[in-house]
Amino acid sequence: MADRWNLMRLGRLTMLHVYFLLVLPPTAYLHSEACAADGGTSAAALILCRSCGHELAYGTDVDFVPSRLALSSRNDTMIGGRRVDVQLLENPHGKQFEVITFRKADVHQHWPADKHFTWFPGFSWTVATCPRCGTHLGWAFQPSVWPDVVTKTKFDESKHTFLALITHRLLTEDFASSLLMTPKSFVN
Repeated sequence: MADRWNLMRLGRLTMLHVYFLLVLPPTAYLHSEACAADGGTSAAALILCRSCGHELAYGTDVDFVPSRLALSSRNDTMIGGRRVDVQLLENPHGKQFEVITFRKADVHQHWPADKHFTWFPGFSWTVATCPRCGTHLGWAFQPSVWPDVVTKTKFDESKHTFLALITHRLLTEDFASSLLMTPKSFVN
């Protein structure tokens, strides 16, 4: 009976440990130290929604689009050991976001696009959310000369569009896999 009680406590502690790793905002969700659990990842590593695990993009979809309105920009080792530019942006309410720009990602865009308060002059923006859970992941940008509402196909196929996704709302698949562990009592 005591062994069963200890096993139940161990299971609850393990679940609590995983819960804190997933819920508390870490400073290095995409950093190379976190991604190197299996000796590193490839540049084609999957990028997931941190809230639900939906597959959003590949590491190869990262494409740096500089903003002259960024408060700061740093080059960080993140996806697949690649150097990725992370920009710190601030909205009119003073809320700051660290973002990585992607050429494409599987997100839901909420048109109409807005030309006001854009971080990328010459581009209109619209909110981008996870298509599975609805979590706000960042923003989709399209040329300001385009109509306020465009089809997803036109947006996805254009070379003039991009997305700025919030870093702490993303995970790499390798890092998410490293969080899963089997208790030693179940290995034997």
